[in-house]
Amino acid sequence: MLTDDLIATFSSAQAAFTERVHAVAPDQWQLGTPDAQWAVADLVGHLVDEHHWATPLLAGLGMDAARAVVAGLADTGSVLELRRGFGRGMVTALVRVEGRPLGLVANDPAHLAGAIDADGSDKAARFLQLCDAFDLPVLFLCDTPGIMVGPEAETTGLVRHASRLFVIGGSLSVPFGTIILRKAYGLGAQTMAGGSFKAPLFCVSWPTGELGGMGLEGAVRLGYRNELAAIEDPDERERTFQTMVEAAYEHGKALNSASHFEIDDVIDPADSRRWIATLTADPPPARTGKKRPAVDTW
Repeated sequence: MLTDDLIATFSSAQAAFTERVHAVAPDQWQLGTPDAQWAVADLVGHLVDEHHWATPLLAGLGMDAARAVVAGLADTGSVLELRRGFGRGMVTALVRVEGRPLGLVANDPAHLAGAIDADGSDKAARFLQLCDAFDLPVLFLCDTPGIMVGPEAETTGLVRHASRLFVIGGSLSVPFGTIILRKAYGLGAQTMAGGSFKAPLFCVSWPTGELGGMGLEGAVRLGYRNELAAIEDPDERERTFQTMVEAAYEHGKALNSASHFEIDDVIDPADSRRWIATLTADPPPARTGKKRPAVDTW
């Protein structure tokens, strides 16, 4: 009886899962026309301070801030997350926006502060292959301090794994776009944009975006090492360091980056879905055979 119950439970879960996958499959594209009925979570009410709209209240959402953003951007009840227990620094999900399906890749700052590790790289790279194989547009939600560094990370062959994101991202044939939520530093940020901020159909940022070639504290310590070392008084040296860091953060704000055309625009978070909808404005091409010979098994 116990075995029967387990089989029945598994079969029920399997059937439910299959139904959810079918709901976001590309062959359901025409069911999600722009005038279709779809519900949307109150993104502004849940994620943005209405009095200081430029400050998303992500910190108040706890450890699941990334998934709260995903749920706020997608049609209600449409999020189907894949491989949640593996590569926890990356969220990969099939979602619908305005009734139309797409794949979503987001950094999860609750794990390694959003830094991209080997498992996260493999997870996201394989998911990109899956989306490309089935003509699903891709949305990247960027919030990363970069690719993980340090001796421990290097023992995992991180360069080899992270390179998959550049190779596969650079060969995507489906439309894709990037929204920077907060951090967008170094090569890690580039992996969340198909290898370059100029590659996506759009690369925009919330007003809270921060951009830089590397973490700004480290950049200041390296770039101004001689100047800081020349200051003998430790307190004055620290004050000077903090002043330099503040200036670097000001320079790296999304609005400044957009003014130099590093990204396309800085947007009101409440306008995010309109940008995302441009990814699915055109239906995928009709196909009579497989697009890719295979999708990696891991």
